[in-house]
Amino acid sequence: MKIKKSVHLLAAFLLVIALVACSCGSLRVSGETRIIVDVWGREVEIPANVERIIALGSGAPRIAAYLNAMDMVVGAEEYISQGVSVARDYNPVHYDKLLTLPFVGAGGGSGNNNAYPEEIIKLSPDVIIAGFDLEAANELQAQTGIPVVSVRHATGLAADDFYRAMRVFADVIGAQERCEALLAYIDMMKEDLMLRTSSVPENEKLKAYAGAVTWNGRRGFSGTYSNFGIFDAINAKNVAYNASIAAFYEANLESIVVWNPDVIFLDPGNMDLVNDEYRINPNYFNSLRAVREGNVYTMPAFNFAGTNITYAFMNAYYAGIILFPEQFADVDIAKKSEEILMMFLGVNTYELMAQGGLYYGKIMIGE
Repeated sequence: MKIKKSVHLLAAFLLVIALVACSCGSLRVSGETRIIVDVWGREVEIPANVERIIALGSGAPRIAAYLNAMDMVVGAEEYISQGVSVARDYNPVHYDKLLTLPFVGAGGGSGNNNAYPEEIIKLSPDVIIAGFDLEAANELQAQTGIPVVSVRHATGLAADDFYRAMRVFADVIGAQERCEALLAYIDMMKEDLMLRTSSVPENEKLKAYAGAVTWNGRRGFSGTYSNFGIFDAINAKNVAYNASIAAFYEANLESIVVWNPDVIFLDPGNMDLVNDEYRINPNYFNSLRAVREGNVYTMPAFNFAGTNITYAFMNAYYAGIILFPEQFADVDIAKKSEEILMMFLGVNTYELMAQGGLYYGKIMIGE
């Protein structure tokens, strides 16, 4: 009887220990689930082993591609039906696979819930990973009963919240090693860009202006950035910097004349807008030094439903080549682009980019 009583006591003790362990850690329900804290601080209970995912909204499908997780994706965004597009860096690489999948959302970078809940429920994914705002993530989870983990992050040259989004996604799918390798590569590029130009005296720097940028749509010549991560990364002199403005704004055309930049960068995808402006007022553009001297260069759009980290760093190196030719004399943009694209996507899409209008070189306003 004593032996039987001891056995019962031991079993009860072990049960208590197991329950305490489950309640204190990230695993619950006997280790069958775990808790992920997403970018909004939401605690989301997901399966311990995630095999099937849906990636929606700003940045999420792109991160899936960066983390080599496209084989886990079971649904696609409907924008893919519009055809191959280099606007999203991962699209040409994974277009054929995504086109075979059921559509589970509209796609886009708004952060709103534009998912198709009924279609998602039919596919029974383990987790939905979405670049959604807080309210949208909660709404989609309530609509589907499927865990929704948000990886929404700001656009730009890999700010801190991008690192967090990458790590959250990697934790969900078990791709931590790949994630840390990419983030280390980003750190290396940031350091390389900064060190090349950190000792250049301010009075020796060319004055630069980035116009016709793509920000929540296409913009004309005056569309620019105040805090511009690409220029900041190379310590460039951004004539459009304004301490009272966080990021994008429409610059006053007369202010650009006063700034009189030495070099102008324009998004080649928006040159039709700029050329229309030129036809209306050619004298304005010809009054700018950079235009008169032929120092106008392309800077392909890098924000489209989130930031193409590949394109952003390619732009930074290209801007360095133009603005700091001595410091970047050893950098060939085609070779550097290939290195970056291979690292993130495993495929060199540099020529496809050019064919799709995202290319590097001089550009003539008015043609």
